[in-house]
Amino acid sequence: MNNQLFGVIVSVRGSVVDIRFDEYLPPIYSLLHADQGKIVIEVLAQLDAYRVRGIALTSTQGLARGMPVENTGGPLQAPVGKGILSRMFDVFGNAIDREAVPTDIQWRSVHSPPPPLVRRSTQSEIFETGIKVIDVLVPLERGGKAGLFGGAGVGKTVLLTEMIHNMIGHQQGVSIFCGIGERCREGEELYREMNQAGVLSNMVMIFGQMNEPPGARFRVGHAALTMAEYFRDDEHRDVLLLIDNIFRFIQAGMEISGLMGQMPSRLGYQPTMGTELSGLEERIANTDSGAITSIQAVYVPADDLTDPAAAHTFSHLSASIVLSRKRASEGLFPAIDPLQSSSKMATPGIVGERHYRLAQEIRRTLAQYEQLKDIIAMLGLEQLSPQDRKVVARARRLERFLTQPFFTTEQFTGMNGKLVSLKDSLDGCERILHDEFKDYPESALYMIGSVDEAILKAKSAKSAAKVSSETEIGTKPIVEANSQREIQNATDTDES
Repeated sequence: MNNQLFGVIVSVRGSVVDIRFDEYLPPIYSLLHADQGKIVIEVLAQLDAYRVRGIALTSTQGLARGMPVENTGGPLQAPVGKGILSRMFDVFGNAIDREAVPTDIQWRSVHSPPPPLVRRSTQSEIFETGIKVIDVLVPLERGGKAGLFGGAGVGKTVLLTEMIHNMIGHQQGVSIFCGIGERCREGEELYREMNQAGVLSNMVMIFGQMNEPPGARFRVGHAALTMAEYFRDDEHRDVLLLIDNIFRFIQAGMEISGLMGQMPSRLGYQPTMGTELSGLEERIANTDSGAITSIQAVYVPADDLTDPAAAHTFSHLSASIVLSRKRASEGLFPAIDPLQSSSKMATPGIVGERHYRLAQEIRRTLAQYEQLKDIIAMLGLEQLSPQDRKVVARARRLERFLTQPFFTTEQFTGMNGKLVSLKDSLDGCERILHDEFKDYPESALYMIGSVDEAILKAKSAKSAAKVSSETEIGTKPIVEANSQREIQNATDTDES
């Protein structure tokens, strides 16, 4: 037995473990095994010449002072290779989908530097999602980072799942879904849905769920990026990396920071939050060999976008999609706030003059409607000028046209999902702005795909109304005859 590789536990405080090594002190990020490999500890600090402090990546149940600890001699590693496709893993690379142990894989350290500037691509290209409101108002960048900001229960995970459905069909790349500190059932449901949709063959899932220690939740994002970098750099494929939820990564870092005894920063966040988030985000990049396009759900505590976690995340993104609780309560799904959401791609040089002009006109119309809402609430629609009434009619029709039935919610809504091309989305918005649908009811534009569906919807509604009115007219003579007969009978009774 090599004494250099073994140490002894001197203290255990929750997930924080101090270990004494008499001969050789393990480097930072080394992985240590205790209790015959059942408990895994990552070294985060060297306290003095003999002691290190680590954070446990597993439960510390059963750990005690005096127990031996083995130094593995390396950092945490993640599996990479063709064998990881269509599989589900935990932070240690163990398959958790009840299938056989994956073969044809290699192991790589989860700690790697971001690609150097000379390898990064400078081209700006649009990443089409098939979701109208995103493609028209908040276009995503291929190889960029987009954030889905929203409080609890406004539809971040549903939107993320819908993007997997829409993109995996017409993208030849790989999708990696990384669940950081989210609900266990979401992972199981997503795996089942992707399997039924037949898209699992080009997908990898990795989860560090909310019931796991902060160390595991903190490292699962790095493990997912190691897998994504393999497909980008070794196989030269485009990768779609979906992270749910990046706030839980910051939260896990905050827990570790508190456990390690660091002085808290603003609102209790860790002082190293900016560095930790940058270390993860800067690895997501578009290089000469391929692109990692990332879409990240960001939980916003108490719906406050000035919270340090949300503010730090904003600075890394090329597009910010803000979800609104108010729009969700009005039934406008996806509940994206078009006035708070933004994208650096929405410039004439990238999306084109027509697209840019239309997007600006839509924002202007919706902003004017937002300003008029207070007047409408106090005085009513009739008190507005004819010009303002036209603006309100256009804005309300635009709001409804920008809703869309999703494939992932078919079982709940009973509506078939729609994938809408950018051309159809722009044409529809342009025709609404030109008042082509001013005589159509607003409901005809709600939850449809292309705008032509509104014409069919309005026709079918009109024919249904006609049938019901004819039925009412047809029964009227019978009712009248019955009432006449009753009156006659009553008269006869009185006379007798």
